[in-house]
Amino acid sequence: RTILFVDEIHRFNKAQQDGFVPHIEDGTITLIGATKENPSFEIISPLLSRTRVYVLGRLENSHLERIIERALSDREKGLGSLKIQMDEEAKEMIVGMADGDARIALNLLELSTFLARKVEGGKRKITSKLVMEAAQKKTLLYDKAGEEHYNLISALHKSLRDSDPDGALYWLARMLEAGEDPLYIVRRLIRFASEDVGNADPQALTVCVSAMQACHFVGMPECDLALAQAVTYLASAPKSNSLYAAYGKAKKDVEKFGSLPVPLHLRNAPTSLMKSIGYGKGYKYAHNYPGHITRQEHLPRELEGKRYYLPSEEGFEREIGKRLKKWREELERREE
Repeated sequence: RTILFVDEIHRFNKAQQDGFVPHIEDGTITLIGATKENPSFEIISPLLSRTRVYVLGRLENSHLERIIERALSDREKGLGSLKIQMDEEAKEMIVGMADGDARIALNLLELSTFLARKVEGGKRKITSKLVMEAAQKKTLLYDKAGEEHYNLISALHKSLRDSDPDGALYWLARMLEAGEDPLYIVRRLIRFASEDVGNADPQALTVCVSAMQACHFVGMPECDLALAQAVTYLASAPKSNSLYAAYGKAKKDVEKFGSLPVPLHLRNAPTSLMKSIGYGKGYKYAHNYPGHITRQEHLPRELEGKRYYLPSEEGFEREIGKRLKKWREELERREE
């Protein structure tokens, strides 16, 4: 029987992946596919249902140390014949820079070996300074279009929502240092400012928009502190999802009731014909009334009296709630 191994199987489109299915079912092939992406998103369900998924996680530091030691001692398949001396600090540096990836560790070891000069006895000595020279800069595990991209932005978002500025700063640094577009991050921060902070601290949106302008104006790496300022502000701000919930309820009514007509008294009447058919009739101009408020309906007839926005007791939203309550009570007492 034929074993078919497909590396980077996520690069096959849906039609191509579907072509494997009948040959797997009739036993013509045993398919083994490898991918660094999340199979749930990249592999079609008919193929997933006929296969078994094995998740290969990142290696522990102890595993990487054993791999390095094995490479240094193996004379046939490794570097054992080169008589390499490596101090403990250099090994720890390679392990740290590998970030759980054996291939990175071995590449760093190999490059460090080629850079190392021969010393007494024909041995090559690898030091931490030499490893740093070989690495230039640590490569962080990150894929701007893959699962890790969404994992990190999710971690940042949840750290902000849970009011943890330290966690939020760490995930921000992880993304920026790995090369993420700062404008992508600030777009998510602007959304967060309205979705999770809202009117509990209206200044949050202003801070985030200012961070966006900083990203446009100075770019990376100078805009990293503007993003850090926005992140810590959001994490430290009082939280409310009342805006998010209110808009969601209004959106549902739009979908449910369709294009309900605007009440006549809320319509402008720029022409005499429009006035004659009732446009603007009965409209009350708020500035002509005490407190600049007046009692009149602003929703379509089918939705009269509906409440969407229910301010929380958090931050500035507590003041908004008190203000709305005071106005409503005053309007109830009036006779207009």
